[in-house]
Amino acid sequence: MVKKISKPATGETGARKSGRSGSTMKGAADFAAGLNTSKLAASVKDSAQQIWLAGMGAFAKAQEEGGKVFDTLVKEGMSLQKKTQGLAEDKIAEVTGKMSAMADTVTSKAGQNWDKLEAIFEQRTAKAMSKLGVPTAKDVQALTARVDELAAAVAKLSKSGSAASKAARAPASRARKAAA
Repeated sequence: MVKKISKPATGETGARKSGRSGSTMKGAADFAAGLNTSKLAASVKDSAQQIWLAGMGAFAKAQEEGGKVFDTLVKEGMSLQKKTQGLAEDKIAEVTGKMSAMADTVTSKAGQNWDKLEAIFEQRTAKAMSKLGVPTAKDVQALTARVDELAAAVAKLSKSGSAASKAARAPASRARKAAA
């Protein structure tokens, strides 16, 4: 441990105690100051030596323990990284789920709006075509059905009409043969 230096005694205090003259006291004070100065220098030297040795000891201890501490820090860092990655992946999954749900909602609303827009377009187009006199698909289907009915009726009539015309033609062709 570092030693604490005590305050050196002044020459006056020593002169009063001994009752000696000022010149003798001055020599003694110089001697005491020199003695104190060398004690101070020795004390500072001892303190510096102790500080140096403490530093060397700390350095040696750090070298010894440094590898162990470094390995421990690396392990703790890896553990922290794994935890952080896990939390980040959880947050990413959570955000991805929310974004997917939001996208589904937006898609659904857009689909509904598109259907409404399509219905409005069809209504307005049909109204405009009606004003122009263009028949609708229903009108065309009704006409097609009516034409089919009429074609069937004509076919029926033509079958029965062809039998009657054959019968009427047969006596006329016999009469021609007989006249000839």
